[in-house]
Amino acid sequence: MDLPSIGTRISHSGNIGTVRFVGPVDGTNGAWIGVEWDDPSRGKHSGTKDGKVYFSCSVPNSGSFIRPSSKISYGTSFLKALKSKYIEAFHGAAGQETIILGSSNGAIEVEAVNLDKIRGKFADLTRLREVSLDNELPATCDASEGTIRQACPSIRGLDLSKSLIPSWDVVASIAAELPNLERLALNYNRLQMPHDPARLSSSFPRLTELLLNATLISWAHMQEITSLMPRLETVEMGYNCLADLVPSAHAKRTQASAPSTSRGTSARTGHSCVALTGLYLRLTLAENGIQRIPPCEDKAHALSSLLHLSLSTNGLAAWSDVDALPSWCPALESLMLAENPILTNSEQAQHARLFIIARIPTLIQLDGSTITPKERTDSELFYISYVSSQTYPSEATRDHEHPRYRAICEKHGTKPDDPDRPPVKDQRNLRDRLIELKLYALPEPPTASTDLSAAQTASEPLLLRVLPTLPLKAFKQRIAKAVKRRAPLRVWLLLEDGPAELEVDTNDLAWLGLEDESVLFFCFT
Repeated sequence: MDLPSIGTRISHSGNIGTVRFVGPVDGTNGAWIGVEWDDPSRGKHSGTKDGKVYFSCSVPNSGSFIRPSSKISYGTSFLKALKSKYIEAFHGAAGQETIILGSSNGAIEVEAVNLDKIRGKFADLTRLREVSLDNELPATCDASEGTIRQACPSIRGLDLSKSLIPSWDVVASIAAELPNLERLALNYNRLQMPHDPARLSSSFPRLTELLLNATLISWAHMQEITSLMPRLETVEMGYNCLADLVPSAHAKRTQASAPSTSRGTSARTGHSCVALTGLYLRLTLAENGIQRIPPCEDKAHALSSLLHLSLSTNGLAAWSDVDALPSWCPALESLMLAENPILTNSEQAQHARLFIIARIPTLIQLDGSTITPKERTDSELFYISYVSSQTYPSEATRDHEHPRYRAICEKHGTKPDDPDRPPVKDQRNLRDRLIELKLYALPEPPTASTDLSAAQTASEPLLLRVLPTLPLKAFKQRIAKAVKRRAPLRVWLLLEDGPAELEVDTNDLAWLGLEDESVLFFCFT
């Protein structure tokens, strides 16, 4: 039985892994295969047995030894996987066929006519636009150049997640045969860096979206790869255990025009910039281990065209991380920052939304909720009020901790260092404008017969102090965070004639009629 080479991807009993060692193991007979499993729970060690290191694993305790056997799958070629999924064998029946409806669990049988005609239409791979080979275990590009292009030239979207493809070289060989490819998903793969990076520069001419979730690719390696994709706009890199965003020294510098995007009646026209990372418009870094964002010291490393960034569920705990974002993303419009310590553990967490809006001047959406001009004004005035009420050893210390403070003061007509400066409009009483709302949890949505007075006497209310300009969607997020439960919820305002549900998430609380000491009820759905 032929033994695999180091780096080969395999599937064994439903588990996918990478071959890290092939050979004898002391104290045993015959050959063994050392595997680093994609799912660490399948592993038993990190490649060490009886004190001897045979191989190493990127994730601790994700390795084990297995014997060579026929149960090991080494995958198939791209076209064989494609045909296996999308081409069904002809039955040769000229008349009727009996088929079982899949949704009936075998209980319903129906007779169908001319199914081979339908099979013939699906067998035409040239018609395919969106293809998913997730779990089909493709491993290689077909040997004859041009065979993929001839078989399926129209593919726009391709999902190769959970494959046995070992390297970017193979990905590039497949993509080079798909001239119309725009979207590529490579989630849950473990890809070696290319031996021939120049090949990649001509393999992805139209690619705009790349998904690399749970691939354990580093930020530097992602930069090197994506710098060779000239039209890339969206990159997803969630669940990659990223601890930092150290730039790559080997990424190709690119100069190009950012794609035009529209928002309402305005348009962002193309502009030129030199960057190490390409011209992304959307970047997802959720569910990583990012704990710090240092200031961007070199503008050449900035993501100058980035409009949408997701940093949800990381380890960001300092306001300096938020202050650094404008230097990295000077055009940032949308930010997802939920489930970070700064929003839950900070002493200022209750006002986190206001502080984030004030610290990032370009934002128009935060955690999925639109920032209205009125909310931005109130947030910035609240921020001025907060900073000016604190005591600092020096003005330099204050400016270091609040780098946007001076700019915000000037925007609203005041000089931060002038002891006789006129007060900012509403600055003195802005905190007084916070309204306190009483909320009671319900086990189910209220009806005409629901005794709401019983709900009010059964438990103490949840008290939240918020600005009346807060959008309803953000208010619901505040409720969920306060009760430490992540789930959709509905909210009702108690009126004289009963509860009225608050439904339009984009409306602010003042527009919805909420005022100080309003009584509300909420229920998770």
